[in-house]
Amino acid sequence: MTQQTSDYTAANIQVLEGLQAVRRRPGMYIGSTDTRGLHHLVYEVVDNSVDEALAGVCDRIEIKIHEDGSVTVSDNGRGIPYGIEPTTGRNTIEVVHTVLHAGGKFGGGGYKVASGLHGVGVSAVNALSSWLEVASHYRGRVYTQRYEQGRPVTEVLDKGKTTLHGTTTRFMPDVSIMHTLDYRFRTLMQRFREMAFLTRNLTIHFVDEREAEEQTFYFEGGIKSFVHYLNRNRSVLHDPFYVEGTIDETAIEVALQYTDGYAESVLAFANNINTVDGGTHLTGFRSALTRSLNEFARQTNQLKDGEENFAGEDVREGLTAIISVKMPDP
Repeated sequence: MTQQTSDYTAANIQVLEGLQAVRRRPGMYIGSTDTRGLHHLVYEVVDNSVDEALAGVCDRIEIKIHEDGSVTVSDNGRGIPYGIEPTTGRNTIEVVHTVLHAGGKFGGGGYKVASGLHGVGVSAVNALSSWLEVASHYRGRVYTQRYEQGRPVTEVLDKGKTTLHGTTTRFMPDVSIMHTLDYRFRTLMQRFREMAFLTRNLTIHFVDEREAEEQTFYFEGGIKSFVHYLNRNRSVLHDPFYVEGTIDETAIEVALQYTDGYAESVLAFANNINTVDGGTHLTGFRSALTRSLNEFARQTNQLKDGEENFAGEDVREGLTAIISVKMPDP
């Protein structure tokens, strides 16, 4: 047993308020402080813009990695609302950036569906940045605020009229917390391509000033285009099959195509997040596919009376499929 070195009393209990907890234990919020955690910061800000696209009010997102290691994310959505948040009595823009889990994703008021399953929000990004600047182009005016280590260092400033709409956020990860500023262009590019596939008619423009690289993603066909992309070097047997529908406010999309190969390639997403461990959306798809193909084979007399049904492994041979569900309350 560990020897007790001092009295353990109420005085030993610490309460970390606001964003202090994020700075003290960043791994609890972004997983790690290495490259993966660094990318998580970028994804959190981009997810906010994707939410605007899912709401049908944004069709372009721009992401830029600057030479100094800071990142800018901008969209042409509605902008962060300007006004007094009634619970705190503070400006909404400041609340969104300084209070954990504050935003329009909760309660169904601002967004019917939000990207991500367990996002920590832009406030955690703010907490883990040496500085962050936001500009909200909202209802004809532009409002700005600057933060340092999660704390506002200016008021929310009205910068006057604007013809633009949307939000621009630039942040510099705090190198006293984050162990690296080594963004991986290919890793980020792959995720942004995936976001564009899963959000039909959204353009994502990604620029890396450090290496003078850039990519633009736009896929009118959504997940049908995703299947085309996955099968680009395979021999396909037919055009992609696509179906969509809504059940109990959950939007469901499926695209599939068979190839002449043997391997199964099925990706399942919930609110734009790749659910690598599966889930009921994946098991439900597999069961429905097996049942439907067996019923069709019986109806067309390809399976005779007395013959065994096709097994699930049989009907998924050579299958490429994307399953995407979007839920209001994951």
